[in-house]
Amino acid sequence: MSLAPLAAQTMRSARRFRTATDGNIAVIFALALVPLLGFVGVAVDYSRANSARTAMQSALDSAALMVSRDLSSGAITADQVASKSQSYFDSLYTGTESGAIKVTATYTAKDSSGSSTIVLKGQGTVATDFMKIVGQDTVAIGSTTTTTWGGTRLRVAMALDVTGSMASAGKMSAMKTAAKGLVDTLRASAQSADDVYISVVPFAQMVNVGSSNRNASWIKWDVWEETTGSCSWWWLTSKASCENAGRTWSSANRNQWTGCVTDRDQPADTTKDAPTSNATKFPAADYDACPAQILGMTSAYSSSNATTIKNKIDALSPNGGTNQAIGMHWAWMSLLTGDPLNTPSKDTNYKYTDAIILLSDGMNTIDRWYGNGSSWSQQVDARQKILCDNIRASSTNTNPITIYTIQVNTDGDPESAVLKYCADTGNFFATTTASGIGTAFAQIGTSLSKLRLSK
Repeated sequence: MSLAPLAAQTMRSARRFRTATDGNIAVIFALALVPLLGFVGVAVDYSRANSARTAMQSALDSAALMVSRDLSSGAITADQVASKSQSYFDSLYTGTESGAIKVTATYTAKDSSGSSTIVLKGQGTVATDFMKIVGQDTVAIGSTTTTTWGGTRLRVAMALDVTGSMASAGKMSAMKTAAKGLVDTLRASAQSADDVYISVVPFAQMVNVGSSNRNASWIKWDVWEETTGSCSWWWLTSKASCENAGRTWSSANRNQWTGCVTDRDQPADTTKDAPTSNATKFPAADYDACPAQILGMTSAYSSSNATTIKNKIDALSPNGGTNQAIGMHWAWMSLLTGDPLNTPSKDTNYKYTDAIILLSDGMNTIDRWYGNGSSWSQQVDARQKILCDNIRASSTNTNPITIYTIQVNTDGDPESAVLKYCADTGNFFATTTASGIGTAFAQIGTSLSKLRLSK
């Protein structure tokens, strides 16, 4: 082969190579890959740092609440705040991206409003994987949380179902244990006698305000006189039927009254109107299943008062039909100053949160006007819904009212629409076992504690 044709072929190949563009994409991609990987690496490193910061914030929030609770109960002193904060944080922190986190704590004791504050700050670093290329070995992370407590005082009304069905499936004993546990939980956050008050309202078809109130101005006797007594014709059992027949009705002696009252005249059965007129007073009634007497608002601060509240709970016994509305109404009454229960007034220098806890194991069966005492009455539910609307409407920013309801459904009843309706969002607890009562009260206790230990 001669050299001339070979040289010409080589020249032609060279010219084709010079004008070829088929490999440009690969070259461009190779050149762009370096900064692209750098950006991805930075994003990965910062994502890891953000994950660690989120875990840090969660642990700081919980640690601050736990330290504030310890301070409130006297479990730790001011000198122990820093070490306890770090200890709680270390046990709560779930981040795996960072090294050790340093927590600093600043505690401010009660100010003029009675509030105390703790500020926790966390600082740490996350080692980088990709940013090392540009000389940055770590990313700093930090977060802060502030918890204030003590400026909000609690008034908690427990309306507890003591109807006959509570005797089954261990419900009564479970309710007693759970309710007493709540007393202890709330008491632990009290720093003074006025911080936490608790009332206990046992209810069946009626409630018991105590026979010692026989001469109280807020009691009226028309229902008692109409139904409690005897006719000169013995088969007539009401005052109206007796007198309409031209016979003589003899009302029973008021000294026989055991303290039970029935629903107020409508619409006062659903309002907070003071009992100053005949239409708003509470009707005395004869009731053979009269529950234990209401315990009005009682400070839970001292051990003796806490014992009084828990003894009241321990003494409850089941009997009678279900009227949740009257239990809730009297729980509301126990939050109000003046008659009928003379609840202590509130100090204007403090914020207050009122709470109603209503536990029932069944559907509404009877009130003063509706129901037979054994089957569900939608009319009683309707009255209760109006009541709940009125309670909610009375809530204000400076004095909110929170409603919790618990349905203990061991008998296969449908879910109680009225209990769910009355509860604030997230505050309806449904259980099909007696053991679930304790779980519900524990969650309510945590919720109420956070109203005092608020972030």
